[in-house]
Amino acid sequence: MRKMVTNRRKFLKQLAAASAMSAAASMFPGIVFAEEQLEGLPKGLINWKKAPCRFCGVGCGLLIGLSDGKAVAVKGDPKSTVNKGLCCVKGYHSVMAMYGKDRLTRPLIRENGKLVETSMEKALDLVAGKMQEVINTHGKDAVSMYGSGQWTIPDGYVASKFMKGAIGTNNLEANARLCMASAVTGFISSFGLDEPMGCYEDIDHADVFVLWGNNMAEMHPVLFSRLLDQRLKRPDVKIIDLATRTTRTSVAADRSILFKPQGDLAIANAICYELVENNWIDKGFIEKHCSFKEGKTNIGYGLEDKFKFSDKAGTITFEDFKTFLQDYRPDKVEAVSGVSARDIKYLASLFGDPNKKVTSFWCMGANQHTRGTWINNLIYNIHLMVGKISTPGNSPFSLTGQPSACGTVREVGTLTHKLPHGVVANEKDRKMAAEIWKVPVERIPYKPSYHTVEMFRALDRGDIRFMWIQVTNPMVTMPKLNRYRDAVQKDDRFIVVSDIYPTPTTDIADVILPSAMWVEREGMFGNSERRTQHFEQMLDAPGEAMSDTWQIIEVARRMGFNELFPWSKEDHIEEIWKEYARFHEGKKHGMAPYEALKQAPGLQWPFVEGKETKWRFHAKYDPACEGNSFDFYGKPDRKAWIWARPYEAPPEIPDTEFPFWLNTGRVLEHWHTGSMTRRISVLHQAMPRSYVEINPEDAKSMGIKNGDQVRLVSRRGKIELPASVHERGQPTKGQVFVPFFDESLLINDLTLDAFCPISKQPDYKKCAVKLEKVNVIN
Repeated sequence: MRKMVTNRRKFLKQLAAASAMSAAASMFPGIVFAEEQLEGLPKGLINWKKAPCRFCGVGCGLLIGLSDGKAVAVKGDPKSTVNKGLCCVKGYHSVMAMYGKDRLTRPLIRENGKLVETSMEKALDLVAGKMQEVINTHGKDAVSMYGSGQWTIPDGYVASKFMKGAIGTNNLEANARLCMASAVTGFISSFGLDEPMGCYEDIDHADVFVLWGNNMAEMHPVLFSRLLDQRLKRPDVKIIDLATRTTRTSVAADRSILFKPQGDLAIANAICYELVENNWIDKGFIEKHCSFKEGKTNIGYGLEDKFKFSDKAGTITFEDFKTFLQDYRPDKVEAVSGVSARDIKYLASLFGDPNKKVTSFWCMGANQHTRGTWINNLIYNIHLMVGKISTPGNSPFSLTGQPSACGTVREVGTLTHKLPHGVVANEKDRKMAAEIWKVPVERIPYKPSYHTVEMFRALDRGDIRFMWIQVTNPMVTMPKLNRYRDAVQKDDRFIVVSDIYPTPTTDIADVILPSAMWVEREGMFGNSERRTQHFEQMLDAPGEAMSDTWQIIEVARRMGFNELFPWSKEDHIEEIWKEYARFHEGKKHGMAPYEALKQAPGLQWPFVEGKETKWRFHAKYDPACEGNSFDFYGKPDRKAWIWARPYEAPPEIPDTEFPFWLNTGRVLEHWHTGSMTRRISVLHQAMPRSYVEINPEDAKSMGIKNGDQVRLVSRRGKIELPASVHERGQPTKGQVFVPFFDESLLINDLTLDAFCPISKQPDYKKCAVKLEKVNVIN
């Protein structure tokens, strides 16, 4: 009888699923649903297994439904404290990204200008042989690897060990340099250590949320839904959207304040001016827990090759800092920021109210900035001036864009200057890495080599001859793309690309290695709130596709480094994790053990004596602290640093020839360059191609209507695409906005490769363009 009931339940579930699909198809006849949605309906029982989402840095916990050797369903994991059972539209459709018809399943090598199939053994032999040939001919610094915040933690760790410990070059970078480097340098310069001091639980305690240039409703929708939920539960909660264009976040916010590009620097200083002027600061906190610093100004923009810069901190007094702020009275700041003195005073009153807990969120708007480190410092300044930090609901919180930009890049250290626990310039850190890796310390170079932009410039110049690109699409994402696309196609350059689908980057490859995706292999991601999340291998990868971790190991062994990579294919992830965790032992950054990660939806570090650390730098929550209150132990003086950072103009501003600002970014339906989400038919048809948002007044004056074809031109390139007027978003007058997900409309042909000299992160948010209506001849 019990078996009959079980079978009936299974039948009813499958019938309900099929009915839902049929109903949806009839309601939306213009949409052709993906074959996977219809053909992939489960024929047997569904087995649910946990995994983090494959897409953004929020790190939502998913339950993947498996049936007959295929992923057939997704739901939010109710045990995950990140999303509490909820997903965004990308998360709900995430498993479909594995089943595109053009999935790469066999290696390809370029012969006589054409890509031809080969075996994985031959492809790996060729990669190892070519890498060794370049080293023998041009030296070890002529080879490089470029990875991603989409790498798993084991991927990044093995890449670091391979490049820095085995080959002995610091030519290792990841695309998080393009999205999170300013967050890193901001944390380190203000606190001495990287990663947020707070966590997502701050949302449940905060009274005010200030969003600094962050379209959270589209970029981090699950977290934004938690903000909205708090406002429903507690009507006094306020959401303030501080942005350069009107978005869905603006519409949902309690107040939308629009500022001129780069004006955020002046606004932050003006808020501090008001805090001091009105005596809203926490003097006791400042005296006990803060130091005041100044650095070099007029620091350049990194536009020239081999740009060098150093920024040494000088100590100043609180009185010096007050004098510095005199240039940032709200009435003075109005002109440069575009924000009224009244709105600046309002913002300051929210931070200054002793009865309100304030959490700030930001992402690419602050970090993709030629003064990205500075604006991070300035947001911290505000929180430090009022002592609203490191306690529940009081957090300055930098969000991430990729699933493991924190775990694999910031924690593992897959950047030229980093090691898994420190920096290459520090002898003690090099000795520790050498001991764990069992290599001579002399093999690990003490000087950083090339950050991402300079690495591609070095490829252009010929200083680098070999580049291995994994899990990223730089031929869409690099700024000033024309230069770097030309660079990789020079005859004496050799490019290897590991990916799951054809992209503009695989188009320029000499070898393409098919990669296993996500739950087709075991791994870990690290999300924005210091949460490490393990996922097991649930499915077999198609054809000869192989995990990026194992690809690197196979090449390393072919190059003679067998003793450094002794792990078996069956248990290599567990062994890699245990070796990697040795770098972070202790109360400041202890990682959860492998066995615990396998069981939990995710665990936050520092993980000490079986417990997660939710808030850092306060003794009530953080076991690494000394004393009984705040302890900013990342700095030698155990104090947080408040920086005097001035407003400086961008390197390129609109003029008579190029009168518009160009801003770029993302959309809700697609993730980054769209190489996965555009193969999910529902998402692709919801947002099939890119567009340019134009302010309605500008559009009217130029005779441009919604859908008209227009041309954007910068000093670097041009592009034609349809106009979007009065649709999803609305730029301010004199500004246009273009998303970058569409590989057929490469907006980065126009962008400028200027970067923050401290973080080396490029600014994708502002350059000068002209806008022209295209006369279409029928």
